[in-house]
Amino acid sequence: MVDHELTGAFAPVVTPFHADLTPDAPRFVSHCAWLLSHGVGLAPFGTNSEANSLGLAERMTLLDVLVDNGLDPRRMMPGTGCCSLPETVALTRHAVERGCAGVLMLPPFFYKGLSDDGLYAYYARVIEQVGDARLRLYLYHIPALSGVPITLPLIERLVRDFPRTVVGIKDSSGDWNNLSAMLDAFPDFGIFPASESLVSRASAKGARGCISATVNINPERIGRLCREWAEDTGPALQAQADTVRGIVQSFPMIAALKAVLATYRNDSGDDSGDDSGDDSDNDSRNRSGTDSAWSRVRPPLSPLSDEQHARLHAQLAACGFTLPG
Repeated sequence: MVDHELTGAFAPVVTPFHADLTPDAPRFVSHCAWLLSHGVGLAPFGTNSEANSLGLAERMTLLDVLVDNGLDPRRMMPGTGCCSLPETVALTRHAVERGCAGVLMLPPFFYKGLSDDGLYAYYARVIEQVGDARLRLYLYHIPALSGVPITLPLIERLVRDFPRTVVGIKDSSGDWNNLSAMLDAFPDFGIFPASESLVSRASAKGARGCISATVNINPERIGRLCREWAEDTGPALQAQADTVRGIVQSFPMIAALKAVLATYRNDSGDDSGDDSGDDSDNDSRNRSGTDSAWSRVRPPLSPLSDEQHARLHAQLAACGFTLPG
């Protein structure tokens, strides 16, 4: 067991963009600070961060901005996995040097039909080239998008050979049988399901929390769920989290998350970057948030249509959702 093991809810932080589609660093910092203030951790540059639409320099600069603005890197697990071995090494080394508690690493995802031997060689080479005992590596299993599964035998081999470095995994398979098998096989591993809907069931088998897209908009309750799932408050927290998750994931997820932030933050779309992150005035939220800076996604993704935007917020209002202030 490592001495700074990560637990709880983590947000794969959505990335705001200016009108020219460059990253909006002030809004990014404000959102990350707001998430931390509600007791959850940060997993920037994940799938819902549009990480694979960001350049290497953009990702490194945004991480620098977070740390340089005083946000605690000990609650950060940035995504560093790329198809290119040198890029993965560069991002991983940078995260370690900036003091991040861990990194979340996709497998190289362009080539398909890879053997466990090939994937083992990739991860082993990254670890060796980073060459830093502080590295804590969390694997990222998302076969529906990567097309490259991370098997239990591969995990076993990596843990055996790098026991203080390969310390956990995010399971985005959506397959309970796979998640359950991981939890049974590796009881001391830092295993995080990708949906809060699995928190109660997975935590009972030893999961450490969740790394979930909807932590971006529902951090307080999902954070509490990860801490209180076995208490009397657990069932109600699980039910609320499931309801919000079900609504948001019925739309294109990244665009929907950004639409919620745009609307409930009453974000004007001003590219000055002056976003205080003050969400206390939910009653005056901007129902035309489709024009907000927070609604922008980088191509090839598309924002929600006006009809989708209206339907999303009607459904959230109907279930009593509010963004914590």
